[in-house]
Amino acid sequence: MRFRPPSVRARLTLWHAGVLTLIVCVFSAAILVFVEARLYGGLDAQLDREVATIAKIYRDEPDELRDLAPDWGITLFEVDDGNVPRQSEAWEREGLSRALQTGRSTSPLSWTSPDGRRYRVHSVSERSYRVAAAVNEASLHSTLWTLAVILAIGIPFAAGLAIAGGYFLAGRVLSPVGTMAKRAREITAESRAKRLPVENAQDEFGQLATVFNDTLSRLQDAFERMRRFTADASHELRTPLTAMRSVGEVALQHTLDAAAYRDVIGSMLEEVDRLTRLVESLLILTRADSGKVHLAAEALDVGGLAGHVIDQLRVLADEKQQELTLRAPIRVHAAGDAALIRQALMNLIHNAIKYTPDGGAITVEVRETGGQVMIEVRDTGSGIPATHRDRIFDRFYRVDPGRSREEGGVGLGLAIARWAVEANGGKLELAGGKTEGSSFLVLLPSADDSSAFAADRKLPYETRRGTEGAVSS
Repeated sequence: MRFRPPSVRARLTLWHAGVLTLIVCVFSAAILVFVEARLYGGLDAQLDREVATIAKIYRDEPDELRDLAPDWGITLFEVDDGNVPRQSEAWEREGLSRALQTGRSTSPLSWTSPDGRRYRVHSVSERSYRVAAAVNEASLHSTLWTLAVILAIGIPFAAGLAIAGGYFLAGRVLSPVGTMAKRAREITAESRAKRLPVENAQDEFGQLATVFNDTLSRLQDAFERMRRFTADASHELRTPLTAMRSVGEVALQHTLDAAAYRDVIGSMLEEVDRLTRLVESLLILTRADSGKVHLAAEALDVGGLAGHVIDQLRVLADEKQQELTLRAPIRVHAAGDAALIRQALMNLIHNAIKYTPDGGAITVEVRETGGQVMIEVRDTGSGIPATHRDRIFDRFYRVDPGRSREEGGVGLGLAIARWAVEANGGKLELAGGKTEGSSFLVLLPSADDSSAFAADRKLPYETRRGTEGAVSS
């Protein structure tokens, strides 16, 4: 079974201690090798000097070789000139001649005597003789052993210090994580505005806290939009239900003739129709957020599609004596889903008719610009104030909350239109700089731009049946 430390701090501590202990071990081994090399280097230099001294004395005063041990301190040497070798007593006693008979040509070399003592032997051959000297390695090995013991004892202490230091450092490094965890536990549905502390936005923990704070901000915004959506939907649904209940109760409290009952039923049916449109709009937006189904993309004749929508809504414009005009000088094609684009145009043109006074004009212009298809819906109404332009596409948002539902709708038409356009890879925006009236621009990818739209693209809409001709205000 694989062992896993229970916390990140413990894992960091063990990694720190393990790496530092490994470094100390490698460093200790390197020190031992270096000291050994230096000690042997000094020993070999000593042997070089002794061999040179012996050779010089042999050449100049051969009879004085016997005085090397008491006078010069050279106790282990041999001079072999092919006749009887001249050896020191200690050389002969230790049997060091066998060290030169091992067949190895390297010099100096280390040799171990039968009784376990180690010697460093160095020999130099001249034309007529060979000089050899040796030094006992006992003091060298004693020094190396002492150093090895010191290093071996120091490694556990170093490991212990590494564990203690690593645990302390890991705690200091991970302290922001503990602070963030503590603050995260305090964030609830009632305290969504709280955020994680950011001590240093440039380091890794600061970047992590910043990302979490951004996520929390998006979640708070989503919760707030969901709360507003639920509250607005409940309010909008309650209004027609209350109206139907009031009309029904009044009708039950009084005895009415057939015509009056027909008026009551007609009034209730109007509220049912308004409620049905509201539920359908909510259903469209709910499906838009579900993200389940594919979009049926095709090359659309945008001018023809806009003309079809205008023909359907012209009766509303005629009732207000408005001029509803389509300008499509050339045939342009866009890539998209016909039902969704028709839904967007239906809502935009219907809003233009609704908010344009009697005798006004609505113009729908279709053209191609910059590789995109542009549909502009202009009206001569009162326009949209600058304070409302940023929220005009929000759900249930109305520029004038005081208007009745019959005049101002429930504020879902533009939200549905924007979703329908964006689902087709396009963009819906409110044009600026107008002194009067409103101008909405729909930008769609051209049918020639195959990379802008994929036929199998997944869209947040489950079905398109029943949306044709529906108007959401």
